[in-house]
Amino acid sequence: MKLLENILLADDFSKSSDNVLQTAIELAKVMQSKITPIHILPDDIVNEKVKTLLNETALVKLNETMKIIENAGVEVGEPILEFGSISDSVVRSAIDVKTNLILIGSGEGQRGNKFQLGTTAERIIQKSEKPVFVVKEGILLNVQNILCPVDFSESSKRALKNAITMARRFRAELTILGVCELQGSTWFASETERAEENYIRCAQHKAQFNAFLEEFNLTELNWSKETPKGNPAEEILSAISRKMVDLLVMGTAGRTGLNRLIMGSVTEKVVREVPCSFLTLKSEDVISLQLENDIKDIEMLYKTGTQLMEDGFYEDSIEQFKSCLSISNMHVPAYFAIAKVYDKTNEPEKAKRYRNNGREIKDRIWYSKIEEEVRKLRGS
Repeated sequence: MKLLENILLADDFSKSSDNVLQTAIELAKVMQSKITPIHILPDDIVNEKVKTLLNETALVKLNETMKIIENAGVEVGEPILEFGSISDSVVRSAIDVKTNLILIGSGEGQRGNKFQLGTTAERIIQKSEKPVFVVKEGILLNVQNILCPVDFSESSKRALKNAITMARRFRAELTILGVCELQGSTWFASETERAEENYIRCAQHKAQFNAFLEEFNLTELNWSKETPKGNPAEEILSAISRKMVDLLVMGTAGRTGLNRLIMGSVTEKVVREVPCSFLTLKSEDVISLQLENDIKDIEMLYKTGTQLMEDGFYEDSIEQFKSCLSISNMHVPAYFAIAKVYDKTNEPEKAKRYRNNGREIKDRIWYSKIEEEVRKLRGS
């Protein structure tokens, strides 16, 4: 079972690339993914000897990257080496190799610089419809606290859905942030009117926020919600610092044409200044559940179903447990597992039915064993 099929690793062979590579490996292990490394060389090299030498050196480096990935026990795809614009080549290759995620370093900006995001990383985020995971320099992947800001848009809905799955798989705490942006216009007759307007605005925002969350499966997830008032970008950055967030997951609206090069002002400010690694999503999910259709082993089916249940894929987990029962209708753990899933989805009648079926079969097996022991004693 794979949650993330293919990670495109943009490797620039810089000093910080080792950390980016290790992050890709750790993420691939958690999500059971393949890693496809890519390196882009400049296309403005006139001297053919220099071009050939660079090409050979890059191939050696890519092979070294492949060996590191393989030695870590992670599947590796055929490495990609191209000449051209880094951002254009990475975005195009992500489509060509059907990757689920582009993973890149944030860039080696000057320390102390408020704008920490490198130009290449920002351009890839702007141009790619694929999700982009940006690794902050010097920060290892140790996800314990995830922040997902939402504005009720389709892209933020997608971001939250993926953040929930990642929080389950990393066993991390998830904070869902819905910032109420205050009205600061000067056309109000008085401060009292402005305060009344903001009070109503935030009350409506909170109701919309709670209704938005009802669409998601947050069962048995370690999560909290916050609805601060203020400037969205500033509140997001404040929450990251205050809660010591390791990973920011946020949506940015997918666009076409020239306008796709313009991120929303909130997203743009946050990704430029955010101190932690972050994941941006537009029109595609990071998580794309891949189940093997030819599993025949009952214990493997049960194990897969259990993992799906832990990851919150309840319908898929039930299908796996039912596949166990299609192989053997005496497989007691599958009955109890299905009952447990229905407990989580608040369907008590179905849970009761499967739990009773499991108990009946368990009792039947127990009595059969007793009868067998009695027969053995009589025959001795």
